[in-house]
Amino acid sequence: MDYPIPPERRAQYPSLSGRRVLVTGGGSGIGAGIVEGFVRQGADVTFFDICDEEANALVARLSNARDNGLRYLRVDLTDVPAIKDAIAGELDGRGPFDILVNNAANDDRHSLEQVDEAYWDDRFNVNLRHQFFCAQAVIPSMRDRGEGVIVNLGSISWHLGITDLPLYQTAKAAIEGLTRALARELGPDGIRVSCVVPGNVRTPRQLKWYTPEGEAEIVDAQCLKGRLVPEDVAAMVLFLSSDDARLITGHEYFVDAGWR
Repeated sequence: MDYPIPPERRAQYPSLSGRRVLVTGGGSGIGAGIVEGFVRQGADVTFFDICDEEANALVARLSNARDNGLRYLRVDLTDVPAIKDAIAGELDGRGPFDILVNNAANDDRHSLEQVDEAYWDDRFNVNLRHQFFCAQAVIPSMRDRGEGVIVNLGSISWHLGITDLPLYQTAKAAIEGLTRALARELGPDGIRVSCVVPGNVRTPRQLKWYTPEGEAEIVDAQCLKGRLVPEDVAAMVLFLSSDDARLITGHEYFVDAGWR
Protein backbone atom coordinates (compact mmCIF):
# COMPACT_ATOMS: atom_id res chain seq x y z
CA MET A 1 0.00 0.00 0.00
CA ASP A 2 1.61 3.24 -1.16
CA TYR A 3 1.70 6.28 1.09
CA PRO A 4 -0.88 8.69 -0.33
CA ILE A 5 1.22 11.84 0.26
CA PRO A 6 3.87 12.39 -2.44
CA PRO A 7 7.45 13.10 -1.32
CA GLU A 8 7.34 16.74 -2.36
CA ARG A 9 4.47 17.38 0.07
CA ARG A 10 6.03 15.69 3.10
CA ALA A 11 7.62 17.70 5.92
CA GLN A 12 11.37 18.25 5.85
CA TYR A 13 13.14 18.99 9.14
CA PRO A 14 16.55 20.64 8.66
CA SER A 15 17.38 19.83 12.30
CA LEU A 16 17.38 16.10 11.48
CA SER A 17 19.98 16.37 8.74
CA GLY A 18 23.19 14.71 9.87
CA ARG A 19 21.74 13.52 13.18
CA ARG A 20 22.86 10.11 14.43
CA VAL A 21 19.81 7.88 14.83
CA LEU A 22 19.37 4.37 16.22
CA VAL A 23 16.17 2.46 15.38
CA THR A 24 15.45 -0.95 16.90
CA GLY A 25 13.51 -3.47 14.83
CA GLY A 26 14.09 -1.35 11.75
CA GLY A 27 14.13 -4.04 9.08
CA SER A 28 10.43 -4.28 8.29
CA GLY A 29 6.99 -2.91 9.01
CA ILE A 30 6.73 0.27 11.06
CA GLY A 31 10.45 0.16 11.81
CA ALA A 32 11.34 0.18 8.13
CA GLY A 33 9.05 3.16 7.60
CA ILE A 34 10.84 5.00 10.41
CA VAL A 35 14.27 4.13 9.01
CA GLU A 36 13.26 5.34 5.56
CA GLY A 37 11.82 8.55 7.01
CA PHE A 38 15.07 9.44 8.77
CA VAL A 39 17.16 8.53 5.71
CA ARG A 40 15.06 10.90 3.62
CA GLN A 41 15.73 13.63 6.18
CA GLY A 42 19.47 13.19 5.63
CA ALA A 43 20.08 11.53 9.00
CA ASP A 44 22.85 9.02 9.71
CA VAL A 45 20.86 5.89 10.61
CA THR A 46 21.83 2.63 12.28
CA PHE A 47 19.15 0.01 12.83
CA PHE A 48 19.05 -3.26 14.75
CA ASP A 49 17.13 -6.35 13.67
CA ILE A 50 17.51 -10.12 13.39
CA CYS A 51 15.73 -10.66 10.04
CA ASP A 52 18.69 -10.46 7.68
CA GLU A 53 16.82 -10.85 4.41
CA GLU A 54 14.36 -8.03 5.05
CA ALA A 55 16.99 -5.78 6.63
CA ASN A 56 19.49 -6.18 3.80
CA ALA A 57 16.74 -5.61 1.22
CA LEU A 58 15.85 -2.34 2.97
CA VAL A 59 19.47 -1.18 2.94
CA ALA A 60 19.74 -2.02 -0.75
CA ARG A 61 16.51 -0.17 -1.54
CA LEU A 62 17.55 2.96 0.35
CA SER A 63 21.20 2.98 -0.68
CA ASN A 64 20.57 5.49 -3.46
CA ALA A 65 18.04 7.63 -1.57
CA ARG A 66 20.79 9.97 -0.36
CA ASP A 67 24.47 9.88 0.38
CA ASN A 68 23.90 8.49 3.84
CA GLY A 69 25.51 6.26 6.45
CA LEU A 70 22.65 3.75 6.67
CA ARG A 71 23.86 0.72 8.58
CA TYR A 72 22.21 -2.55 9.61
CA LEU A 73 23.50 -4.51 12.61
CA ARG A 74 22.19 -7.95 13.51
CA VAL A 75 21.44 -7.64 17.23
CA ASP A 76 19.24 -9.93 19.31
CA LEU A 77 17.45 -7.48 21.58
CA THR A 78 16.68 -10.17 24.14
CA ASP A 79 20.44 -10.33 24.81
CA VAL A 80 21.29 -7.31 26.97
CA PRO A 81 25.10 -7.75 26.78
CA ALA A 82 24.77 -7.85 22.97
CA ILE A 83 22.78 -4.60 23.05
CA LYS A 84 25.43 -2.92 25.17
CA ASP A 85 28.29 -4.20 23.01
CA ALA A 86 26.61 -3.10 19.76
CA ILE A 87 25.85 0.39 21.03
CA ALA A 88 29.31 0.78 22.54
CA GLY A 89 30.84 -0.26 19.22
CA GLU A 90 28.75 2.29 17.36
CA LEU A 91 29.64 5.04 19.83
CA ASP A 92 33.35 4.26 19.50
CA GLY A 93 33.27 3.89 15.74
CA ARG A 94 30.84 6.56 14.58
CA GLY A 95 30.11 8.87 17.49
CA PRO A 96 27.19 9.43 19.87
CA PHE A 97 23.55 8.96 19.00
CA ASP A 98 21.31 12.01 18.97
CA ILE A 99 18.07 10.01 18.67
CA LEU A 100 16.95 6.56 19.82
CA VAL A 101 13.72 5.05 18.51
CA ASN A 102 12.68 2.02 20.55
CA ASN A 103 10.47 0.33 17.98
CA ALA A 104 11.13 -3.43 18.16
CA ALA A 105 8.26 -5.63 19.39
CA ASN A 106 6.38 -8.82 18.63
CA ASP A 107 2.61 -9.16 18.94
CA ASP A 108 2.23 -12.92 18.62
CA ARG A 109 -1.20 -13.95 19.87
CA HIS A 110 -1.41 -15.99 23.05
CA SER A 111 -4.05 -17.24 25.47
CA LEU A 112 -3.90 -17.04 29.25
CA GLU A 113 -3.58 -20.81 29.40
CA GLN A 114 -0.46 -20.82 27.21
CA VAL A 115 1.54 -18.60 29.51
CA ASP A 116 4.19 -20.19 31.67
CA GLU A 117 7.17 -18.51 33.34
CA ALA A 118 9.46 -18.99 30.35
CA TYR A 119 6.95 -17.50 27.91
CA TRP A 120 6.27 -14.60 30.31
CA ASP A 121 9.99 -13.79 30.47
CA ASP A 122 10.40 -14.12 26.71
CA ARG A 123 7.51 -11.76 25.90
CA PHE A 124 8.77 -9.09 28.29
CA ASN A 125 12.30 -9.44 26.97
CA VAL A 126 11.01 -9.01 23.41
CA ASN A 127 8.55 -6.20 24.08
CA LEU A 128 9.79 -4.16 27.05
CA ARG A 129 13.18 -4.89 28.61
CA HIS A 130 15.32 -3.82 25.63
CA GLN A 131 13.69 -0.38 25.57
CA PHE A 132 15.14 0.38 28.99
CA PHE A 133 18.59 -1.03 28.27
CA CYS A 134 18.92 0.64 24.85
CA ALA A 135 18.03 3.93 26.53
CA GLN A 136 20.47 3.27 29.36
CA ALA A 137 23.26 2.70 26.85
CA VAL A 138 22.74 5.94 24.87
CA ILE A 139 21.92 8.27 27.77
CA PRO A 140 25.49 8.98 29.00
CA SER A 141 26.62 10.50 25.70
CA MET A 142 23.36 12.45 25.43
CA ARG A 143 23.92 13.81 28.92
CA ASP A 144 27.46 14.83 28.00
CA ARG A 145 26.07 16.96 25.17
CA GLY A 146 23.05 18.26 27.09
CA GLU A 147 20.53 17.08 24.52
CA GLY A 148 18.96 14.00 22.98
CA VAL A 149 15.69 12.38 21.99
CA ILE A 150 14.20 9.00 22.88
CA VAL A 151 10.98 7.90 21.20
CA ASN A 152 9.34 4.73 22.48
CA LEU A 153 6.70 2.85 20.48
CA GLY A 154 3.62 1.84 22.42
CA SER A 155 0.42 0.26 21.14
CA ILE A 156 -3.29 1.00 20.87
CA SER A 157 -3.99 -2.61 21.85
CA TRP A 158 -4.05 -2.15 25.63
CA HIS A 159 -6.15 1.00 25.35
CA LEU A 160 -8.76 -1.05 23.50
CA GLY A 161 -8.35 -4.29 25.46
CA ILE A 162 -7.96 -6.52 22.40
CA THR A 163 -8.23 -10.25 23.08
CA ASP A 164 -5.38 -12.81 22.87
CA LEU A 165 -2.62 -10.33 23.76
CA PRO A 166 -2.45 -10.15 27.57
CA LEU A 167 1.35 -10.11 27.91
CA TYR A 168 1.92 -7.86 24.89
CA GLN A 169 -0.61 -5.37 26.20
CA THR A 170 0.89 -5.41 29.69
CA ALA A 171 4.34 -4.69 28.24
CA LYS A 172 3.00 -1.92 26.02
CA ALA A 173 1.18 -0.31 28.94
CA ALA A 174 4.45 -0.36 30.88
CA ILE A 175 6.20 1.48 28.04
CA GLU A 176 4.01 4.51 28.64
CA GLY A 177 5.03 4.43 32.32
CA LEU A 178 8.67 4.06 31.33
CA THR A 179 8.33 7.06 29.01
CA ARG A 180 7.03 9.30 31.76
CA ALA A 181 9.65 8.10 34.23
CA LEU A 182 12.54 8.68 31.82
CA ALA A 183 11.19 12.08 30.78
CA ARG A 184 11.18 13.22 34.40
CA GLU A 185 14.63 11.77 35.13
CA LEU A 186 16.26 13.12 31.98
CA GLY A 187 14.55 16.45 31.46
CA PRO A 188 17.19 18.36 33.48
CA ASP A 189 19.80 16.94 31.07
CA GLY A 190 17.98 18.33 28.03
CA ILE A 191 16.83 14.85 26.89
CA ARG A 192 13.27 14.53 25.61
CA VAL A 193 11.35 11.24 25.89
CA SER A 194 8.02 10.61 24.18
CA CYS A 195 5.83 7.67 23.23
CA VAL A 196 4.09 7.12 19.89
CA VAL A 197 0.99 4.92 20.07
CA PRO A 198 0.13 3.43 16.67
CA GLY A 199 -3.30 2.14 15.80
CA ASN A 200 -3.66 -0.80 13.46
CA VAL A 201 -1.01 -0.26 10.79
CA ARG A 202 -1.20 -2.16 7.52
CA THR A 203 2.01 -4.21 7.31
CA PRO A 204 2.66 -7.72 5.96
CA ARG A 205 2.79 -8.96 9.55
CA GLN A 206 -0.58 -7.48 10.45
CA LEU A 207 -2.14 -9.03 7.37
CA LYS A 208 -1.44 -12.41 9.00
CA TRP A 209 -4.03 -11.60 11.64
CA TYR A 210 -6.78 -9.85 9.66
CA THR A 211 -9.03 -10.85 6.80
CA PRO A 212 -10.27 -8.14 4.41
CA GLU A 213 -13.49 -8.18 6.42
CA GLY A 214 -11.53 -7.67 9.63
CA GLU A 215 -9.64 -4.75 8.12
CA ALA A 216 -12.94 -3.21 7.04
CA GLU A 217 -14.24 -3.49 10.62
CA ILE A 218 -11.17 -1.64 11.91
CA VAL A 219 -11.56 1.18 9.40
CA ASP A 220 -15.26 1.33 10.27
CA ALA A 221 -14.36 1.88 13.94
CA GLN A 222 -11.96 4.73 13.10
CA CYS A 223 -13.06 8.37 12.98
CA LEU A 224 -11.01 8.77 9.80
CA LYS A 225 -11.55 6.05 7.23
CA GLY A 226 -8.07 5.75 5.72
CA ARG A 227 -5.86 2.70 6.30
CA LEU A 228 -2.77 3.50 8.40
CA VAL A 229 0.61 2.63 6.88
CA PRO A 230 4.14 2.78 8.42
CA GLU A 231 4.81 6.24 6.98
CA ASP A 232 1.95 7.66 9.07
CA VAL A 233 3.69 6.54 12.26
CA ALA A 234 7.09 7.65 10.96
CA ALA A 235 5.72 11.16 10.39
CA MET A 236 4.98 11.53 14.10
CA VAL A 237 8.34 10.04 15.10
CA LEU A 238 10.17 12.48 12.82
CA PHE A 239 8.34 15.48 14.26
CA LEU A 240 8.99 14.43 17.87
CA SER A 241 12.67 13.88 17.03
CA SER A 242 13.10 17.28 15.42
CA ASP A 243 13.96 20.60 17.03
CA ASP A 244 10.41 21.72 16.23
CA ALA A 245 9.37 19.56 19.21
CA ARG A 246 11.99 21.08 21.51
CA LEU A 247 9.68 21.35 24.55
CA ILE A 248 7.60 18.23 23.99
CA THR A 249 8.31 15.37 26.38
CA GLY A 250 6.74 12.90 28.78
CA HIS A 251 3.53 12.13 26.91
CA GLU A 252 1.89 9.73 24.44
CA TYR A 253 0.87 10.66 20.91
CA PHE A 254 -1.71 8.52 19.13
CA VAL A 255 -1.52 7.78 15.43
CA ASP A 256 -4.66 5.69 15.14
CA ALA A 257 -7.11 7.56 12.87
CA GLY A 258 -9.33 7.96 15.94
CA TRP A 259 -9.71 4.21 16.61
CA ARG A 260 -10.73 4.46 20.28
